Amino acid sequence: MYNAKAYSAASATSPLASTTIARRDPAEHDVQIEILFCGICHSDLHSVRNEWSEFMPTNYPIVPGHEIVGRVTKTGSAVTKFTPGDLAAVGCLVDSDRNCPRCKAGLENFCPNLILTFNSPDTHLGGVTYGGYSDTIVVDEHFVLRVPPNLDLSGAAPLLCAGITTYSPMRHWGVTKGKKVGVIGLGGLGHMAVKFAHALGAHVVAFTTSPSKTGDALRLGAHEVVLSRNVDEIKKHTGSFDFILDAVSADHDINTYINLLAFDGTLTLVGAPAKPLGVAALGLIVGRRSVSGSIIGGIPETQEMLDFCGEHNITADVEVIPIQKVNEAYERLLKSDVKYRFSIDMASLKSE
Repeated sequence: MYNAKAYSAASATSPLASTTIARRDPAEHDVQIEILFCGICHSDLHSVRNEWSEFMPTNYPIVPGHEIVGRVTKTGSAVTKFTPGDLAAVGCLVDSDRNCPRCKAGLENFCPNLILTFNSPDTHLGGVTYGGYSDTIVVDEHFVLRVPPNLDLSGAAPLLCAGITTYSPMRHWGVTKGKKVGVIGLGGLGHMAVKFAHALGAHVVAFTTSPSKTGDALRLGAHEVVLSRNVDEIKKHTGSFDFILDAVSADHDINTYINLLAFDGTLTLVGAPAKPLGVAALGLIVGRRSVSGSIIGGIPETQEMLDFCGEHNITADVEVIPIQKVNEAYERLLKSDVKYRFSIDMASLKSE
């Protein structure tokens, strides 16, 4: 066991502050990683403020962060995939039971006994797992991913959550060349969805409530941009989409978008509004349409996504900040004042 520098919150109302945490020494299957960048996900903020207390109560102190990229510094004796000096990444998962049907199918993200990167039971040291707002982390090699060397590391970090969250449902529902794809919301998730849909060869239509984001949507790869409040523009697309990704976490009328689906079209939710969304049955019945949900991806698919990003030079649009500005970043995140993801330069932690 050794001590690592980190930033943690002591309570739901406390700011994140410098601290020291315990990390385990690498066992035979473990990889130790020096963290270079860690993205800020909205779920970090929800967890720090205990806003998901009903189904995932926060244990304090909490060290958030599950969009981690870094460099391998040490490996256990049985590790075969990594050597010191390699670029590596860790996403939302650091363990699972590995024996259930979902794990055996490479769907560790749906394992009933998964261990999250932070705020999950730590089966090695006791207490809970600590995330990527730290200078190092130790993870079993099965849950460590390879980072293509051509990617900018600050922009690669958010791929471990925002990236896989949008890539996975597109792959599952068959987004390919010739398909028409809609993306609702142009934030941290939505901007990645536009990039992926474009790279997969689809005709991409971005829906946004912000006229100021029209130029960005086109730059990111959208072929058309529709302002969500323009009813006439929306109606022009009725019954034409093969797939729509809904990345909006605020309350909104989902039926408007269900009616845009073509025969056998699917709308997948990756945003999580606090209130239930009312779905009109007739909108689904007509055209055999469906509504689905999706959350991150398994380890094989996450590696596939990273390799795809390497081939197409895809990273998140990020604003790089020092760890000392993390509390300010949280306040800005609440106001959607970032284009489109914060990435923490963990070298700044060395001055603490």
